[in-house]
Amino acid sequence: MCRNIRTLANFEPPATHDEIGAAALQYVRKIAGTTAPSRANEEAFARAVAAITSITHELLDELVTTAPPKNRDAEAAKARARNEARFGPR
Repeated sequence: MCRNIRTLANFEPPATHDEIGAAALQYVRKIAGTTAPSRANEEAFARAVAAITSITHELLDELVTTAPPKNRDAEAAKARARNEARFGPR
């Protein structure tokens, strides 16, 4: 359920609002134990996603590092290589 939660800090270009929102949605889904809330819980679910998205933006803006920013394409290639080593070629 949480496969879409990725490291978002220290990338060039920075994480987008959509990426942060997707991670927040996955987090709330995991905590709630459901992929879709009931109608009675939709509002609370949406508020939680919005709050986590907002606080994640704040966190990413405030983090300080001396490491150079990571390249998205290079990190994706590393992940594909790890996957291939683990599961074999497709």
